[in-house]
Formats: sequence, structure tokens, C-alpha cells
Amino acid sequence: MVANANINRHKTIAVKVGNVIVGGGNPIVVQSMTNTDTADIAASTKQVIQLHESGSEIVRLTVNNIEAARAIAQIRKNVEAAGYDVPLVGCFHYNGHTLLTEVPECADALAKYRINPGNVGFGNKHDAQFETMLRIAKDRGKSVRIGVNWGSLDKDVSRRLMDENAGADEPKEADEILREALIISALESAKKAEEIGLGKDQIVISCKVSRVQDLISVYRELAVRCDYALHLGLTEAGMGSKGIVASTAALAILLQEGIGDTIRISLTPKPGASRCDEVIVAQEILQSMGLRSFTPQVTACPGCGRTTSSVFQELADDIQTNLRDSMLDWKDKYPGVESLNVAVMGCIVNGPGESKHADIGISLPGTGESPAAPVFIDGNKFKTLRGENIAGEFKNILSDYVQKRFG
Repeated sequence: MVANANINRHKTIAVKVGNVIVGGGNPIVVQSMTNTDTADIAASTKQVIQLHESGSEIVRLTVNNIEAARAIAQIRKNVEAAGYDVPLVGCFHYNGHTLLTEVPECADALAKYRINPGNVGFGNKHDAQFETMLRIAKDRGKSVRIGVNWGSLDKDVSRRLMDENAGADEPKEADEILREALIISALESAKKAEEIGLGKDQIVISCKVSRVQDLISVYRELAVRCDYALHLGLTEAGMGSKGIVASTAALAILLQEGIGDTIRISLTPKPGASRCDEVIVAQEILQSMGLRSFTPQVTACPGCGRTTSSVFQELADDIQTNLRDSMLDWKDKYPGVESLNVAVMGCIVNGPGESKHADIGISLPGTGESPAAPVFIDGNKFKTLRGENIAGEFKNILSDYVQKRFG
């Protein structure tokens, strides 16, 4: 659902990736990537399903050897047998031409091939191996992502531009040449794909870097120079808050300018952490900007000296977790519930006001306040809760509200 009419989207060609449409003004697609050994069919199947259940509409897997290639078809069968229809993308580097040729069932099972023009081959092997992958995509009616990365940039392109710059009357800075090389590599590779016979409606391009300002500069220029569907992502974003903040800083600016058709947040998981965290971050970026709605949101105050009780923090966390967990059942049972806004506030200063702005909200008593919690529904006071079970009563009221409004 596109919810913000104030953002004029960059016009791109729609690309069909399995049952998902990327570009062409369609809702921005969230995708992610497994980090299991693809040859481990059971583990990879499990993670594809987990990522899809958390909201990943496309899932990419590494296809780096013959065992991984042979596993892809079975992984797809297992995912479909579990009742999920999620497009799988194969990520190929160095030997993709061989794997797609020798394991045709892999080529058939994938909805899209991710091809890095900097890693398809070197010297006189580059063009032939690149063309092999493109022809397989053409013959099978598959889409491709021409995925350029500054960590593996096509050396021929970068060398050519560096040589041209060295002979210029006013040479440019090396970083500027690097950004231009990324763009040229993507656009020339996409043009080659068209010459092979793929249509623009089969091509997505990306130019990934790990610095925020570089990513913004590159994609602004791409948006001016092409109408291919664009995949956004800050590569190697990092761990925890650093990765989340850097990705958000870059993508929010581009998305606000209408640039981007599909996104991935490339977070390094903490040991033992869920891979699904990157999907949640991607969804929350889009939902916070009003571009799409995925799950009901909880507005909660940060707390201060007026809110020495942890009750509002615990209730806010409990409700946000419960709402996200409930969406697996609710998204079909209660259409539109993803746009629900709930407020859980900690004192009288902003509590009643924020609760009135939300669809449903509660203003819990702060330090020294009367032990009463007014509940507001659709801007009007519904009732005041008192006693030891305020949190439980509010959750029951919230559940009733969801059923009555969206059932």
C-alpha cells in the first residue's frame, strides 16, 4: 500500500519476479538474503520460510557451488509444500555461467538471477560468461539483477575511466570517478542484456556502496540516466545500531526523493540473533515514512523523571511484540489492521493528547499521579482503568477493538 501521496516516484519499468512486481510505481518491495549454507536444504528451507513470514517478499540465496545449485530446486519444492509462494533469487559470482548450464533445474527454479558484472569472469572470458548467464535468463523468461558493488567493481570499466580522467584538462577526484564507474558498469551491462534479448521489464539494477553519501550520489544519478527498476541497499552496513542508522540515513533520503523500487537492509547479525531483524528494519523504514503499512505501530514516550515506573515500557514492548506476532493470522483475518496505530504513554504531560491522536491509546499514571489510566478510542475517551490489572484490561480492549473495526 502506498500511503504518502506527497512523494513523486521516479518512473521505472515494472519487472515481474515470480509473483511479485518490482518497479512501475508498484509498492516498494522488501527483500532479504539467507546466510545458511544453501547446500543444507533443511536449514535453508527453514530460513527462507522464516524470512518470508517476517515480511520478506523476495528471498535471495547464495549459489556458489554445484551442491548449492542442486539444492535450489528442492528448497523451492519444500517452501511451496509448506504453503508459501515466495520468489527465490540466485546470487552468482565467478561460476554462475557454469552452474546455470550444468544444473538446469536450478535455472528453472529461480525467479531471478543476481549477476555481478565485476565477478562474472576476467579478461577475454568476461563477455562470454556474462552472455551465457543472460542467454539462460532470456531462454527461461527469468529476470536478472545487474548488481554492481564497489568492492568488486569491473576492473576494465574502472581502468578505462581512470585513464580518461588522467588525460583530462581538469581531472576529477578519485571518488567521483569510482561513483561514475559504478554507474557506467551497471548501465553498460544492462544495455548488453537488452542486446542479448532481455526486455527492460526483465532487468533490475543496483550500485551498492557502504558509505551513505556515495550511495545517495550514485542513485540520484542513476535515476536521471535510466528507467530500469532500482534495488536499494547500503552494502556491508554493519552491526546493530550502526548498520540500522546508516541504512536508514541513506535509504530515507532516496525514498523521500522517489528513488527505489525494492530494498534490502544488509545488517550483520549479532551472534545468535535472528536474520529476520533486517526485514523488520526495512519494513519500519517504509512504514515510518508512510510509504507502506506492514504491522500496527505503537507510539510510546521515551520516559523521564515523571515515569519512574516501568509499567508503560513493559506494556509498550508487550503490545508491539504481540501485534507483530499476531500479523501472521491477522493479515488475512482483519484486512487493513496493518495501518492501526496504538499509543502507550507514561504520564499526563503528553499521554492523553497522543492517545487521542492514535486509533486506540492509554495514558498510564506517572510518578505521583492518581493511579488511573484513561483509554481513548478514535479520539474519544472510552473509559478509565484502575487497579492492578490495567495492562491486561487494556490488551483485552485492544483485542476487542481490532475485531470490531477490522473483522
